[in-house]
Amino acid sequence: MPGFLRLALVAIGLMLCATARPALAKDDLYRTKTIVTGQGEENRQTGFKACLDAVLVKVSGDQRLPKKPEMAALREKAGSLVAEFRYRDRMEGIPIHDEQGTHDRPHDLTCLYRPEVIDPVLASLGSKPWLSARPRLAVLLATERGARHFALTADDERGAPLRESFVNAADPLAMQIVFPKASHLSESGLDDKALHATEMAALDKAAKQAGADQALAGRIVWSDKELGWIADWRLATGGKTYSWQMRGVSFDEAFRVAMRGAAQVLSGNGQP
Repeated sequence: MPGFLRLALVAIGLMLCATARPALAKDDLYRTKTIVTGQGEENRQTGFKACLDAVLVKVSGDQRLPKKPEMAALREKAGSLVAEFRYRDRMEGIPIHDEQGTHDRPHDLTCLYRPEVIDPVLASLGSKPWLSARPRLAVLLATERGARHFALTADDERGAPLRESFVNAADPLAMQIVFPKASHLSESGLDDKALHATEMAALDKAAKQAGADQALAGRIVWSDKELGWIADWRLATGGKTYSWQMRGVSFDEAFRVAMRGAAQVLSGNGQP
């Protein structure tokens, strides 16, 4: 093989390796969306406030920021911090009927921000951007509701709504998640009961074998008393295992709590 052709193939191989896990583009990191009713000014301003909260958490990884007292004043000028915004009719293709107008229809409001605007806002809140590569997490979850219990896997139909919900929870935080195959868990000796009892070092090893960087371990148990799920989460980094819990919530909220907590830990912002 000619030398120049060999060098070209090597270069192409290096490019493919480099692009296998592309870095998150700043435009993606500084973009958020929320749902509003119509395109009226009042609803737009409400959407701007929600998007401001979301972008600050997304960029920093710190879920505590929206609770800071300084946020009240920032929300009042939320619209002035937006660089661009656009709408998408969530009922696109469905004709308007009766007296319904576009002001009644749900829309996705997407807001794009500039780093030179948001980064100083974060600094004013005692925070900073989390710009390093975000690890891919293997979700190792045990679920229990009465006599029904199973480990969440990539190929079990019972878990389809849970997987979709988890993806929806990860996306607003620019987090990557994967679900292990049932065969992989079986080979690792990890059923739903073992997942809850296994140390994080072993779960992280299993996560790497599943193509992730580390594990996000969890257990959700339905409680009639709490009228919702009790969710426990674990994640290890820097030689320390962090754990957090939420009680009496839907599984959608349980997974949002999981991802917000994971982002807070991995961004270096401490205990969820």
